[in-house]
Amino acid sequence: MFINILLFLSFTTAIIAFFLCLYAHRRVTKIQESTKDLDWSALSNITGDLGTLKKTIQTLNNRLNGMHSPKVQQDEEILRYLNNQRVSQQQQSNGQIGG
Repeated sequence: MFINILLFLSFTTAIIAFFLCLYAHRRVTKIQESTKDLDWSALSNITGDLGTLKKTIQTLNNRLNGMHSPKVQQDEEILRYLNNQRVSQQQQSNGQIGG
């Protein structure tokens, strides 16, 4: 009884493994057919285009992040505050002599 179960289990495992091998073979064949006409110059062109596209996307992301950043407004407010502080200190020091 136990031997029959093991025999059946090993037979189903072998069938599943066979079909998985057929599936993998089909996928590898499909990839080889799609890259059959690909030579080294085409591959280098694709690599260069991919690098250019990546750089363009990074530049665009940097521009978009800069547009939505409130950093510019904060810098302007800090400069305005510092200028007001300097003006008020100069006005106070002009009116007083000595220390």
